[in-house]
Amino acid sequence: MRAGELREILRGRDFRRLYATRLTSQLTDGVFQVALAGHVFFSPERQATAAKAAAAFAVTLLPYSALGPFAGVFIDRWRRRQILLWTPILRAVLVLLVAALVAAGEEGAAFFFGVLLVLGVNRFFLAALSAALPHVVRRERLVTANAFAVTSGTVIAFTGAGIGYLMRRIAGGGTDGTALILVAAAALFLAAGLIAASMPLRLLGPDPAGDAARPAGTARPGLGDALGGVLHGLADGARHIARRRPAALALAAISFHRFLYGVILIMTLLLCRAHFTQDADQGLAAFALMLGVAGGGYFAAALATPVVVRRTGKPAWVASLLGAAAVALPLCGLPFAESGWAAASFALGFVSQGVKLCVDTTLQESIEDAYRGRVFAVYDMLFNAAFAAAVAAAATWLPADGRAPGTLVAVSAAYAAGALAHLRLSAGGRPRGRRPARARAGVAPVNDPPSPG
Repeated sequence: MRAGELREILRGRDFRRLYATRLTSQLTDGVFQVALAGHVFFSPERQATAAKAAAAFAVTLLPYSALGPFAGVFIDRWRRRQILLWTPILRAVLVLLVAALVAAGEEGAAFFFGVLLVLGVNRFFLAALSAALPHVVRRERLVTANAFAVTSGTVIAFTGAGIGYLMRRIAGGGTDGTALILVAAAALFLAAGLIAASMPLRLLGPDPAGDAARPAGTARPGLGDALGGVLHGLADGARHIARRRPAALALAAISFHRFLYGVILIMTLLLCRAHFTQDADQGLAAFALMLGVAGGGYFAAALATPVVVRRTGKPAWVASLLGAAAVALPLCGLPFAESGWAAASFALGFVSQGVKLCVDTTLQESIEDAYRGRVFAVYDMLFNAAFAAAVAAAATWLPADGRAPGTLVAVSAAYAAGALAHLRLSAGGRPRGRRPARARAGVAPVNDPPSPG
């Protein structure tokens, strides 16, 4: 990450406001998710199993993913600044309702439905952030801006998780303590909405170019018609992606990685709950440690990715990251010792963020603004559906303590195969003997293979 580029980006007042909105919301996400994980998985009176973990993830992630196409419709129609203003406010209200359910001892369908709504609304927020970034950063600075904003947002979410863990230690792990943490999270969500309100209404798009391109005499369809045409819009976004090979390969890579990552994450949860220790509070501490060292990997990837991408291009870097996961997981994880698993978590955090930065930037560079909302909605849907599918599949064979050497070896082999496939498919899509313009895709290609942008 170049210091000069970062200074230029941070001098932009509009970027700083968008960035502050992201940080406040993602800090709160960390607090909320620790409160949720502690209540569902690490309460002393509950024993986590692979099936229970899969059920919880399915309840929260599968419908959450289904909201992606609807988010795209609104993000391409509504002022993105308004989305960033009102979604945190709505989440604050919903979190207060969840807190009331926890305090009342409600742990059934109503509780999980409330959690679903809190997480589902976040789809609109995160997709709007990604679609808005090109409006506050010059195109050639997008790689650095993504590395800085997305990664620091993830790191601040880990920080929020740490804050949530400390609050749990102070307030206690019972229903009253969890409800208190959720009330604090609601206040932080309100703060994120207030920060977004400081940005100009029309700053973040969508651009009016989409309306100008509409045939004369036709009007933008009403909201009801737009919602009725969600599947049509999703198909439009998919066709738009299919015409852009770099975007299609990027989405394939992130979906593949998220599936494998889902298997490893549920193994981590079970190892922390039933293998590294038998005590629920110590298990939560171990899980927090794994998340913390993974956050360090995210931060390291933010520093390395822009530098490496300028020299090798995004496809080569993605392939290298997948290959690194193939080596690191069995090397560090097979003994199933807590220290080794922490090292594997760092490596996988590095891989995860490096791949995501390349995918985010590829989509922002290659997708027209009028389609960005729909495309990022497809992205979100694939991102979460692949993860949920992995958790559901892994629950059918993982033991209660998470120790599964065969699964770890199989995941490693899949990463190796994915690395080779991504490198080969990316190289096959480039005309031989051509080098892209230096300014293209916001990177400066130095060595082959260059980024296809």
